[in-house]
Amino acid sequence: MSTTIVTEHPGWHQTTTGEPVRVVEHQGAAWLAHWEREREHLLLRPLDAVAEEQPPVAYTSAVDLPTAAEGALLLDELVSLGTVARLTNPSLWDAITTALLRQGVTVTQARTRHHAYYTAYGRTFDTPAGPLPVAPSPALVLQISDDGFSEVGAKSSRRGLRAAARAYLDRCDHWATLNAESLIKELVEVPYIGPWTAAAAAADFTGDHSVYPHADLSVRTSARRAAPGLTLPSAERQFEALWRQWAPTQSQIHALTLFTLAYGSHVSQAHE
Repeated sequence: MSTTIVTEHPGWHQTTTGEPVRVVEHQGAAWLAHWEREREHLLLRPLDAVAEEQPPVAYTSAVDLPTAAEGALLLDELVSLGTVARLTNPSLWDAITTALLRQGVTVTQARTRHHAYYTAYGRTFDTPAGPLPVAPSPALVLQISDDGFSEVGAKSSRRGLRAAARAYLDRCDHWATLNAESLIKELVEVPYIGPWTAAAAAADFTGDHSVYPHADLSVRTSARRAAPGLTLPSAERQFEALWRQWAPTQSQIHALTLFTLAYGSHVSQAHE
């Protein structure tokens, strides 16, 4: 059975041969993640002199997908992905930053904004895909001017990023101990972080996609690309209700959402 890497996070880039590459921070050290397509293996290599435990990688099997007859066209396509591998975001700050930058924009716009903001203010490392940055630190975010945010297309995110930076510096140790649902409850207490942003960040950091905003545009778009012959609700509320009807258990809705996002990123890579 094959293994497919999910690269829905805008921090993923590609080498000249089309292999996904990303830099993440784990326990204070930077790591290079490189998906070796032929081996179907995620290579993790430290970029800092002091690095200990590797970032976590989660694997979800197609056997965890639901078996709803009404969704057979979609589910049959998702099963073809085999096992889905996902680099669980080891940095809660990166997960929060990314979710805030994704607010109210398309996937393409989010990638552009994310790359510009990170490149301008984040620590950068040489990789097989060229120089790649990590998230600007919370302390640095509080020093960026309004013009500084505007110059990288992140003007609309500035208040949220500043509020999140203050809250993170105060509560990050506690937040890191929480499960996905508890983390969401904490994050929505931060100004400018609503339920969608909190859920997206929590799913990214914990790897639990049962809490992901299931009616997110990226999920709906990927589902339609995977099964164009399947009639799916266009309204968010109806789509989420159908999603939960097909996948009534936590493990099923996690797998259904993750595999759908994986399908979307897999198809996007093939066309780049």
